[in-house]
Amino acid sequence: MSLWRNRDFRFFLGIQTLSAVGDSFSYVAIPLLVLQATGSVVQMGVVTGLVGVSSIVTGVFAGYVADRVDRRALLVTCDLARCLLYGLIPVVWLFGPQVWLLYLVVPLAGAFAMQFQVTYVSVVPALVERDQITKANGHLYASYAVAGVAGPMLAGVISGAFGPSAALAVDAASFAVSAAGVLLIKIRSAGGEAVAAGDRHSLGRDFLAGASFLWQHPVLRSLTVLLAVLTFVTFGLTDLIIYYLKHDLGRSDGTVGSVLAAATVGTLVASAVVDQVRRRLGFGASWIGAWTLCGVAIACLGLSTGAPLVALFATAQLFCTGIAGICSMSFRQEVTPGKLLGRVTSAFWTVHSTLGPVGAALITGAAARYGVTAVCLVAGVTCVVIALSASLTPIRRVRPLAGEAT
Repeated sequence: MSLWRNRDFRFFLGIQTLSAVGDSFSYVAIPLLVLQATGSVVQMGVVTGLVGVSSIVTGVFAGYVADRVDRRALLVTCDLARCLLYGLIPVVWLFGPQVWLLYLVVPLAGAFAMQFQVTYVSVVPALVERDQITKANGHLYASYAVAGVAGPMLAGVISGAFGPSAALAVDAASFAVSAAGVLLIKIRSAGGEAVAAGDRHSLGRDFLAGASFLWQHPVLRSLTVLLAVLTFVTFGLTDLIIYYLKHDLGRSDGTVGSVLAAATVGTLVASAVVDQVRRRLGFGASWIGAWTLCGVAIACLGLSTGAPLVALFATAQLFCTGIAGICSMSFRQEVTPGKLLGRVTSAFWTVHSTLGPVGAALITGAAARYGVTAVCLVAGVTCVVIALSASLTPIRRVRPLAGEAT
């Protein structure tokens, strides 16, 4: 059965588009809100870092939860929680800026986002056939890109007209609609029954089960290690782009939203071509090539002299990370047993995200001291070196055997 004749996948795709609209609003509005209230790129980096820390902590148990409870109910819970948390900010902001609230609410919302992402990855193989996973992920990435084109632009316009807190109010509403839509989907093996009642392990052992699978699989092991370093380098990149446009180039909130919206076209193109790219080049060449080009784009970002060039290289960067990300996620879904997928996904994201918060704090601090141009050049070169080093690992194999573990 084709993906477009699959009712549950169609509904899931539409719902995730709504959720992506919400993500794209907060993607723009939160940094703008911090910058508006504090004027500090370092504070932007601290908030981003706290979100990363909360995601890492949540990642330790997210797979445990996703493999043991009804996954549809879990998705609804995560959407409703983000609706309430993001909705709290504009209400409080009516009485004046309260920066402390961002340090509390945004990391909590990040924790629910992490649980949502782990659960969502676990759901995809239960909605489509195995040979449709890469194409399904491509369609989902495309929906994010479509939402990402309109979302940041609208967030920038609303922020410019009514303030970033108003954009977060729209963000909260989108999560409420998404939660309602999830209830219309039927998911095969929606969780809970994945582990027999008499086979209950401790939380720590469950996380180690996922981490052990990653370590024993040669390709997943290499991916996890290299992505940990790449995440360290790139985690604060959005903050740098926003700061560069606002501080160095003196652009408006609307321009920031437009640039970030235009850049998501890269994700849209990546989602449309990734299935064919992977089939023709193989997993290894696709992943290594994408991250190498991503490093070049990041370096060029720092040399951009105007908003159009920033948008161009940001688009190239998102195109490359889109190709690499879809290939990586699809491969992991293909080789991981269904009963372990939540825990493996949780362990994978937790481990490779560990250095992200530190990287965000350091990269924004370095930008404040040495300038965005210098930081982007160093980050770009580092990405190229890391990507090319993957050719010395099992990732280099053109077509890794699905299910291979040694």
